[in-house]
Amino acid sequence: MPREPWKTIHAVVLGVGCLGLTVASAEELQGTLQIKGSDTMVNLAQAWAEAFMTTHPKVFVAVTGGGSGTGIASLIAGTCDLAATSRQMKAKELELATAQGASPQEWTVGLDGLAVVVHPDNPVRRLTLSQLADLFTGTLRTWRDLGGRDEPVVILSREVNSGTHVYFKEHVLGVSAEGQTREFAPDALLLPSSQAIADEVAANRVAIGYYGMGYLNPRNVTVAVARTAEGPYVLPSEETVRAGAYPISRPLFLYTRIPPQGATKAFLDFALSLEGQRLVRQEAFVPIAQRGQP
Repeated sequence: MPREPWKTIHAVVLGVGCLGLTVASAEELQGTLQIKGSDTMVNLAQAWAEAFMTTHPKVFVAVTGGGSGTGIASLIAGTCDLAATSRQMKAKELELATAQGASPQEWTVGLDGLAVVVHPDNPVRRLTLSQLADLFTGTLRTWRDLGGRDEPVVILSREVNSGTHVYFKEHVLGVSAEGQTREFAPDALLLPSSQAIADEVAANRVAIGYYGMGYLNPRNVTVAVARTAEGPYVLPSEETVRAGAYPISRPLFLYTRIPPQGATKAFLDFALSLEGQRLVRQEAFVPIAQRGQP
């Protein structure tokens, strides 16, 4: 169900408040909510959970990562209440969910820009999407090919069950001139988390990696990205992501297995509330626009 995320955000925000479901008061809600999925979103989901539990003292919210694919698999199997994902569910996942008696519901809860990062000693500070594709597929092998030092490139990627991996593969690597899906270079190092990529880039001056904006840190330098060599070369920020100017921008999602009710609906309402969206910004992602808000 591919579509332009920027065209659906407002509809999703308004949709949560229009479900026509009766929500119990904070005092009446109780039980446990399981949220699983995106490592990109795990700190955000934990921030939501902690704030939610202060106003819903009888509800315990457990948050675990493992990747978007892991969260979706758990949702299909009925072992979590909410899947946090940095990509949309695939057609085959939706088919499997339907076969399992589920009716997945999708909610856009924030926006993100995939930051491309290098070591502070690396002089290469801007790249086109085409150059990124050539780097991560192994077509370009040395930094000299890009105006840098005569040193080999060490490619860092998330593991294949990561929604960030899938999004980067689809929107940056893309397809070859022959129409074949391009793959990451065989020698790319697949790391288990965004934090692991941040740590490796900080320690390895020839490495290049990518992760969500929530992991930006002073030990890594963010590369400006352009769609074409003519530019403009853009850094990920709240302004550039919201405007769609940053070339590797994406929505962030929560999925429910069935139309949300009770504590699950209350948690979604909170995530999409002004307070919930304030936490999105606090965790260095981009809040979605709401009525009366920028």
